[in-house]
Amino acid sequence: MTEYASYPGGPQGSFARRDDGGGAAPPPHVALHPVLDLETGAVVAVSAPAGRITDGESDVDRAILAARATARRETLLPLHVALRAATLADDRGMDRLHRTFMSVGRRPGGVVISVSGLFGGMPPQEAVARLGRLRATGYLIAIEHAADLPARFVAEVAPSVLTLDPELTRRAPADPWRAALVDALVSLGRRTGGHVLAPGVVDDEQLVRLRGLGVRLAQGPLLAAPDWRPGMPVAVRPGPRETDRLGPRVTEFMLPAAVMSDAVTADEVFSAFDAEPTTTSVVLVDPAQRPRYTIDRTRFLLKLAGAYGHALHAHKPAARLADPPRPVPRTVPAIAALRAAGDDASRVYDDLVVVDEVGRCLGIARVGDLIRSLADLYI
Repeated sequence: MTEYASYPGGPQGSFARRDDGGGAAPPPHVALHPVLDLETGAVVAVSAPAGRITDGESDVDRAILAARATARRETLLPLHVALRAATLADDRGMDRLHRTFMSVGRRPGGVVISVSGLFGGMPPQEAVARLGRLRATGYLIAIEHAADLPARFVAEVAPSVLTLDPELTRRAPADPWRAALVDALVSLGRRTGGHVLAPGVVDDEQLVRLRGLGVRLAQGPLLAAPDWRPGMPVAVRPGPRETDRLGPRVTEFMLPAAVMSDAVTADEVFSAFDAEPTTTSVVLVDPAQRPRYTIDRTRFLLKLAGAYGHALHAHKPAARLADPPRPVPRTVPAIAALRAAGDDASRVYDDLVVVDEVGRCLGIARVGDLIRSLADLYI
């Protein structure tokens, strides 16, 4: 079994720390783009598209450059890297990529591996098995050009992100046939715990129509400047979303979590919050990716801002300022998760931690998102 397949959690340093170059900008040839949540307007991941592979360079090399680039930015945002399906069969290359993630302090739960290229010459079941091994390690899985793949394959993989072809993003708003295809992918994602990502959004009308189809995630020149870097502003306003008449599951509202080791210091958490203004909470996990604590942004910063707060807490374990996590299984209806949020009146608006069948952190659900969307459904 390869190293990446057997690795249970991640390095003890849990967020992307400086490994070289201090606060230097990423190399010019590493493009970084924000992935935006169209419901909240927040940046939920940093994408590093593969782009054109130069001579002597592989997509693993490009992903490694992206990992090191985001390490220099000290961002807690999940990193979205693109690999060809054929690369999954290169155990050596995948081990090298996995070791790089470890060396820069990125846990598997903070990486979205986006796969393109049909099955990469493998039988479909082998591709499903290899993606399953990555998921078992803790990585999030995305499928690029999901509309071009057999629906059965996509359903078996159950990716966290189903990415549209940019051409489909462009034409679906004005083409009923293509709009129906996007609607089908949105429906499939709802039932398998994933979200649809629309790349290449260029104008407001396109954005409004994609929202109307239920698309949750987007990228494109309309939403961020070409030279965008983590921490820079984005240009999208929160908007409404469609809901399932039968009542959505909590995974429909799930967003990537800001994940750190349960051994980090309060100063490391402070740096992470300072770097990402849209991060509402941090989940502290054990080496097996199970949540042990959550840190609410507002309460944490208030404690550090108090008299002698930084001197008392900065170099001590952040767990001292944390709360027990509020886990909800990924299979529960959103309305049940909202009721669970009300069990503790003092923490009613704290983020919920969505967990899988063995208790590993999959992401967070913001209570405000649940309230707003369920109000539209039931009132």
